[in-house]
Amino acid sequence: MKQLQQTLRKSYSFEGKGLHTGKIARLTINPAPVDTGILFRRTDVSKDLYIEALAEYVSSTDRSTTLTKDGVSVVTVEHLLSSLTGMGIDNAVIDLDNVEVPILDGSAKPYIDAIWESGIVGQDAPRKYIELDHEITVSSEKTGSSIVITPSDTPSFDVKIDFNSKVLGLQNAHWDPSQEYVKEVGVCRTFVFFHEIEYLFKNNLIKGGDVENAIVIVEHPVSKDQLEYMSKLFNVPMLERCENGYLNNLRLRFPNECARHKLLDLIGDFRLVGGFLKADVKAVRSGHTINTNAAKEIRKQLFSK
Repeated sequence: MKQLQQTLRKSYSFEGKGLHTGKIARLTINPAPVDTGILFRRTDVSKDLYIEALAEYVSSTDRSTTLTKDGVSVVTVEHLLSSLTGMGIDNAVIDLDNVEVPILDGSAKPYIDAIWESGIVGQDAPRKYIELDHEITVSSEKTGSSIVITPSDTPSFDVKIDFNSKVLGLQNAHWDPSQEYVKEVGVCRTFVFFHEIEYLFKNNLIKGGDVENAIVIVEHPVSKDQLEYMSKLFNVPMLERCENGYLNNLRLRFPNECARHKLLDLIGDFRLVGGFLKADVKAVRSGHTINTNAAKEIRKQLFSK
């Protein structure tokens, strides 16, 4: 039986601050007709300009994925794209009244909680898969990262992370359609190292960051003064370093939640190939730059002939 295209049963709205800009935005995911794909629309700029969720519109991968078309940008699209992919949604129009998609809890869980149970409907057209006829490899000598994309009838994604971290160690994560994305991947939150936070704030890179939307890894010993400073920065009660090396702001949902979040990012960035990819994707030390470069290479090889 052919998989039919799917869209949302109704519109769903979310509001929150952007992780990097700190700006409050209202986002609405709307149903869309067959073959629409995923479109973004900045309602504060123009209701007539649609930014397609395609790799050729990637303009920045500095700690998130940004799409830009005709000078109009949408920042941090990866979690939303991952959730739509994991839930099997082919067609949607996403209205956003500011520049950055809200970070919410740092995962795709808020979208899943709102939409999953009864919010998806089938459409009268078969799904159009993105299919390869040969293997593609993308790598970076600078970062030691690589992605190998192999044609497959059953899509799958594998991630291996290595941050030279004693706390994280080497972590792996896997997803294919036999697993429940909504329970195994979509709920996994973004993460940051404690020693990066002050630098990121000073360089205006996480204006909307707080201890409710990110796992914090405390790789190196920290003083009471440092913890007090961080508590004041986020306006929360005194923070502490747990025995497992994580800050006590959040409890891990999985021992390898950080790898699973990288998997979530990978799935979201790979939606930029233009649809659902039929391939086995194996990523080592992946990030938004190599993810989107791989998506660009796939589109270049398939659609520029």
